[in-house]
Amino acid sequence: MMENKNKIKIESIKPITATFVIISGLFVACLLISNIVAGKLIQVWRFVLPGGSIIFPLTYIFGDILTEVYGFKRARMVIWIGFTANFLMVLLFLAIVKMPYPVYWENQEAYSIVLLMTPRIVGASLVAYFSGEYLNATILSLMKKWTKGKYLWTRTIGSTVVGEGVDTVMFIIIAFGGSYSWMIIGGLILTQYIWKVAYEIAITPLTYIIVSWVKKRDRSDVYDQGEKYNPFSLKIN
Repeated sequence: MMENKNKIKIESIKPITATFVIISGLFVACLLISNIVAGKLIQVWRFVLPGGSIIFPLTYIFGDILTEVYGFKRARMVIWIGFTANFLMVLLFLAIVKMPYPVYWENQEAYSIVLLMTPRIVGASLVAYFSGEYLNATILSLMKKWTKGKYLWTRTIGSTVVGEGVDTVMFIIIAFGGSYSWMIIGGLILTQYIWKVAYEIAITPLTYIIVSWVKKRDRSDVYDQGEKYNPFSLKIN
């Protein structure tokens, strides 16, 4: 009897598809790349932004696709994978840069500048990322049930407005609070927030196309009925 119950439980789990793995991989890749290039300042029109601002908003778009198609539990799992990968990357950068090097190696300072972040920046990045991505997935999931699966644009933009808002405010305040005036900090928050939301709005038509294609390909369109939205659970079904 017990064997039958276990068999039924195993067979009820939806398989993880190649498409899900690819989207998850792109999510994590964009997260890691954005943190590596964050120290490079760029100028887009009148906006002065960290280099990661070009890539990081893509994590929210991939997060939207994961939640919309596969549900909150699968999206939460990928968020945790991204968090762990980011933390591991920082630890490895720190260890490798601090290792002894031969006297003829001339690029130590350059590597240190690019790859090493202060503990404060690391902490700000990890806390802001997890909080923002978790809220983004939760709000999109809730709005999908409220709208009965209609008006995808309201969910992708609405979840980004909240998620990116929390992410930006938390990161700037934790990373730079006390180091600059509140006027400068407020300007940094506003500039990055406007950029990230505008990015999401501009790419919404492409999000529609990808979501529609993935739903048809994987025959998946999850509604998170009864979901408790526990951020620390690792269940995927």
